[in-house]
Amino acid sequence: MQLIDIGVNLTHPSLAREAEAIIERARNAGVVQMVLTGTSLEESEAALTLCQSLGSSHTLFSTAGVHPHEAASWTGTSAVCLKALAQEESVRAIGECGLDFNRDIAPRAVQEKAFEEQLALAAELELPVFIHERDASERLLAILRDFRDHLISAVVHCFTGEQRALYAYLDLDLHIGITGWICDERRGTHLYSLIRDIPQGRLMLESDAPYLLPRTLRPKPKSGHNEPAFLIEVLHEVARHRGETPDEVAVHTTTTARRFFNLPTLDDTHVLSV
Repeated sequence: MQLIDIGVNLTHPSLAREAEAIIERARNAGVVQMVLTGTSLEESEAALTLCQSLGSSHTLFSTAGVHPHEAASWTGTSAVCLKALAQEESVRAIGECGLDFNRDIAPRAVQEKAFEEQLALAAELELPVFIHERDASERLLAILRDFRDHLISAVVHCFTGEQRALYAYLDLDLHIGITGWICDERRGTHLYSLIRDIPQGRLMLESDAPYLLPRTLRPKPKSGHNEPAFLIEVLHEVARHRGETPDEVAVHTTTTARRFFNLPTLDDTHVLSV
């Protein structure tokens, strides 16, 4: 079984200090490739550096983007800096970018401007987009509709929304990322029925580590932090509610992630040498 974790915040201090051990534990759990998330220009540079220093050309990749929480840092030169980063071999998507109207850390107009400029850059560079959305699906959809014909692909990462938003995203031919939110019996149960509605070829799995530690995990780590090795919990919960076997889910989500991020296929030699 091979899994791909499409969203790992490996630059977070709780993970960065033991990044090599985390990568090794992920490999032992069957997570053979990971996409490290960039959330600002600085963090995107750090994610790229980790890819180059700790991974091989087959195992670690990254995104480059500015998260809506960081949108106030977007300036007239941000797109130029981001474009230079995004042309590095390890960078496979623009993001994490989008809209967050839940916490509103940055003014909404500022979030929208940063998002639109990153979508334009993704279209120019022909890279997929790694999207963040919280309580902003209608506005996000309105912006995306203007760009969709020019984007090769986009994924709504860590989807936690309701049926209406999911169907609208699927109608725009977007991909959906599912995290340990589905393992949370307090707030993730609405995903049980929705997960069946995501077609094969549009579904991918992610840890969003160090966040969203699966509540189904036993025993729980003393640190309380999530990591890619625990993606197996997300796999099993998704399989249970889709009526598929874990192997079936692993195969089609891994195939989808490889196609979406243009990742190399691994043979046995590569898997053993990760």
